[in-house]
Amino acid sequence: MSSIGPSALIVEGGAMRGVFSCGVLDHFLAEGFSPFDSFWGVSAGASNLAAYLAKMPGRNLKVYADYSCRKEFVTPGQFVRGRDLLDLDWMWAITLKELDIDRTTLAADQRPFFMGVTRQDNGQAEYLQPKDYCLPELMKASSALPILYRNGVTLNDTTYVDGGVADAIPVAEAIRRGARRIMVLRSRPASYRKSASKAPRLLKHMLRHTPGLVEVMLNRAERYNATLELIRQPPKGVEILEICPPEQFKLKRLTRDPAPVYAAHQMGLGLGQSVIEQWQAMESKR
Repeated sequence: MSSIGPSALIVEGGAMRGVFSCGVLDHFLAEGFSPFDSFWGVSAGASNLAAYLAKMPGRNLKVYADYSCRKEFVTPGQFVRGRDLLDLDWMWAITLKELDIDRTTLAADQRPFFMGVTRQDNGQAEYLQPKDYCLPELMKASSALPILYRNGVTLNDTTYVDGGVADAIPVAEAIRRGARRIMVLRSRPASYRKSASKAPRLLKHMLRHTPGLVEVMLNRAERYNATLELIRQPPKGVEILEICPPEQFKLKRLTRDPAPVYAAHQMGLGLGQSVIEQWQAMESKR
């Protein structure tokens, strides 16, 4: 188990909703704000952190507002014919070719960076570091949502799917490894609670080829909501700053309209300075 320092930044996923945390992180980059000992990202949050640590402001906004809105990415016609709804293969190929990511800068930062993934065979969460794996493939694995992207991503003979399946906001793991001051960038308003699956029999049927994921998918809401309780009531000696988009934040997971995507990024940018000040105030009380 990798040891980490006392301060941690955790970034939730949420597909297109992740553009809010992208805006916050872009403001952090503009201010040179990076006081954390470790970084934890899941799904879109992992990709946002990769761009942040690579010091590439604006990169992921282009991914959200341009590439993710293109017809090549969300393919309902292919989905009904038994293929993927989300063409992650196309997305990763074109964004790495046209935008790339500065792996040299990212690798030069020696602070631990964990990307949350879920094992396809047993539904267990793992927290992998890009220093041990190919960065683009690890980012892709963390975003490979079951059903919407059917096959997962194989790394070193183990197949993984979206980290949000097993552990959407890895606060408990960060605490277990020693984090005591934690900032959590959310992609849902503070009032949000995840609901249980409304069609468990259909979900089981759609996951029949990956039985190891059935129970973990059925129990996602229970684990997610328990994590929210942990964030609001952390154990003694742990302080958590939770940053949520405002209650009027209504961006959909797979929106295809760039306008609300840009607006959500601006929300994050606009809150960025307040977030810095809240963190600094928390630190000053120590």
